[in-house]
Amino acid sequence: MTIRASILVILGALVIARGASANSQNPATQDKKEDTKDTKSQATPSAAQPAAEDPTYKIGAQDVLKIDVWREEQLTRIVPVRPDGKITLPLLNDVQAVGLTPMELAGVIREELKKYITNPQVTVSVSEINSRRIYVTGEVSKAGAYQLLPHMTVLQALAGSGGFTAFARIKNIYVLRTENGKPVKIPFNYKEAIAGRNPAQNIELQPGDVVVVP
Repeated sequence: MTIRASILVILGALVIARGASANSQNPATQDKKEDTKDTKSQATPSAAQPAAEDPTYKIGAQDVLKIDVWREEQLTRIVPVRPDGKITLPLLNDVQAVGLTPMELAGVIREELKKYITNPQVTVSVSEINSRRIYVTGEVSKAGAYQLLPHMTVLQALAGSGGFTAFARIKNIYVLRTENGKPVKIPFNYKEAIAGRNPAQNIELQPGDVVVVP
């Protein structure tokens, strides 16, 4: 065998060896990428709405509901709750929704549909919660409307509003609430609250409350 032929044989062997090595590493690299992708997807679950999942949640005006009637696509739809507290459905026209739980409303719709459908199967879920809102206004970084979470307090509402401005009078904060059609002002001293004094003032908020930071 000539020297040139020997060199060609050696080069061919090196090419084959390198290809085999690359093939053996690719699956591992791919698996590693897939594992990383799976970890990322598991670390970012979709957001949930705790209030809507609560079986005792009462439907309010401006909430958005999903009405699902099994095997009746023309009756399955997403509907808003009107300011008068009702929703509009085919065959049934107006149905009172405000004040009922999703399960209670499903029962009402089921009974009404029995006039037109044999053994209707109805489920109701809350797609958007728009009725349970509180408001933070005044000398805060992020004034606006916020979803009222279960058992939310004044401190928790303020914590979500981005902090105070330099001009905030944090000893003179108050909650503006409507009771029996009349506005009621409930004082709140932020300095006392964070120091653990007078904890009773850190009240649980109600729908429609306005936290004012003068």
